[in-house]
Amino acid sequence: MDTIELKEKLLLAVLPNVAFDGWSVAALRAGARSLGIAEAEAYALFPGAGAELVAAFSHWADREMLAGLGGADLEALKVRERIATALRARLAALEPHREAARRATTFLALPHHVPLGLRLLYDTVDTAWYAAGDTATDFNFYTKRGLLAAVYGATMLYWLDDRSEGSIDTAAFLERRIADALALPRIAGRFREAFDRLPNPARFLRAAQRR
Repeated sequence: MDTIELKEKLLLAVLPNVAFDGWSVAALRAGARSLGIAEAEAYALFPGAGAELVAAFSHWADREMLAGLGGADLEALKVRERIATALRARLAALEPHREAARRATTFLALPHHVPLGLRLLYDTVDTAWYAAGDTATDFNFYTKRGLLAAVYGATMLYWLDDRSEGSIDTAAFLERRIADALALPRIAGRFREAFDRLPNPARFLRAAQRR
């Protein structure tokens, strides 16, 4: 087993302990014991303990999101449907580990972990957009990721407290947020078009100065 496989196996062994010990060295030790891995080896795999584990958990969920899209015919879907499908696949992967996800959200909300949280959120939305077939390289690249980051962040918080069967309420919430987010660029575009049709104030200023 190579290092990448061993890290993922250890991460998955740690997850059940996070509900009790948080993203801590204690959770890492418990996971290592369950696999028969020496503590020194576990520390070498996740030297930053909490931060390393949370980052690995987020990246694991991103990979599971892509794996969950393997059988989906994304080409037949609209962009908003592709994005919704991708994010639902990620939440489905997190479902068995909801408490670990809750603890990760709390962990990343701490002031000194906010930069890490922002990087992980960017990685997630970037992965989702590429999975949806996005090839933008201009300003839209950043706009799309910024909008989706807000959508997923809000949806994640909603999902953590959603007790509806199959998280159906979260799916509806996600659909609404995506619709709102995709409408914003169109609204902004119409505003810019209207603004461009307004008279140039500089022209009036020059005319006033000539009087």
